[in-house]
Amino acid sequence: MIPSVSFIVPALNEEKNIEATVDAIIAAVDASHVKEFEIVLVNDGSFDKTGQVMHSICAENSVIRVLDNQTNLGVGASFLKAVCQSRCEYVMMVAGDNVASVSSISDTISNLGGADIFLPYISNPEIRPIFRRIGSRAFTQLINLLFGLHIRYYQGAVLRRSLMSKINVFSNGYVFFAEIVVKLIKNGATYEQGGIAHTKAPHNNSSALKIKNLLRVVKEIYIFYVDIKKSVKTG
Repeated sequence: MIPSVSFIVPALNEEKNIEATVDAIIAAVDASHVKEFEIVLVNDGSFDKTGQVMHSICAENSVIRVLDNQTNLGVGASFLKAVCQSRCEYVMMVAGDNVASVSSISDTISNLGGADIFLPYISNPEIRPIFRRIGSRAFTQLINLLFGLHIRYYQGAVLRRSLMSKINVFSNGYVFFAEIVVKLIKNGATYEQGGIAHTKAPHNNSSALKIKNLLRVVKEIYIFYVDIKKSVKTG
């Protein structure tokens, strides 16, 4: 039996995709043997009807809850807010734009129950644009080099919820999952990695390679690198 899972779905202006995202999660759970689950939807300050759609879905299903951010806090802050209010053993983020397939969600949760962290990596990376692959690989190699790890992919980690109270997280954008994973591993958390096949997303464009976002990524990496080095010296 797969342990209980809290699916966290941050969304900004995703009124057209949020219902399909929820349907995909429920279908993935039905295809698996999850002991217990909940879906925590986070409306991250949307100015379209995302919040209304979320509350409508919530009213029809008792396993779904909605958290409303009055302003846009960002994906990292939204995820951490939901973690604090989640109830299940593991927490898994699912993007609210309906790019995660039923099979990829189901395959991911089927790997839970052993290690503290499950790190899914894309087993068919050719479905992604070449520049996105290059950027993702460069980011992963940089984090591995800085912290002496051998992780294949940091994004989309599924975490044992109880461990999150032991770390402070400063990143809020692309870097936040890497910061969480590195800090948990440095604190002794166990992890497993596994390849998950993904389907090609209909709108698979990433803004991570824009100059402004690259500068933010570098800044966030520096901040949590310094934080980890300080904790090592004082530990």
